[in-house]
Amino acid sequence: MNKAVLLDRDGVINRERNDYTFRIEDFEILPDVIKALQLLQKAGYLLVIISNQSGIGRGLFKIEDTEKMHAHLLKELKKENIRIEEIYYCVHHPETGTCICRKPDSLNVEKALARFDINPLFSYFIGDKERDVLAGEKVGVKGILMESNSSLVEAIQPCIKR
Repeated sequence: MNKAVLLDRDGVINRERNDYTFRIEDFEILPDVIKALQLLQKAGYLLVIISNQSGIGRGLFKIEDTEKMHAHLLKELKKENIRIEEIYYCVHHPETGTCICRKPDSLNVEKALARFDINPLFSYFIGDKERDVLAGEKVGVKGILMESNSSLVEAIQPCIKR
């Protein structure tokens, strides 16, 4: 089985703008994210991003916008030899109904665990909202709550020390 670090996107990987981020020109990778992801990979962790993107469900932007931005992110990370196994995201908005893929529910976490043969006991979910931590903890993945737009290098210390 593999160990992994699951990461929220907005506020952890890229700057949280307190608005929907779906255009490449608004997407800013946070300063120490590259270093943190390289350290995690060196420590043997698979990397998976799990994000809520309810702006799609609200009709504010399209799946294609999100896919284009994710392709941009993956391209930038690849330049630094960083591999993201997958980016899972929920397109639903709570006002339009309930689903089990929207954090704090755990369907996208469960998908990652099954697809990549991840052992939850040796894995972490890092996020800037309680719902991120809860989504991981529902299926046995230890949560790390960090402040939005803060140092990912600091947040990963429990993973590296393990």
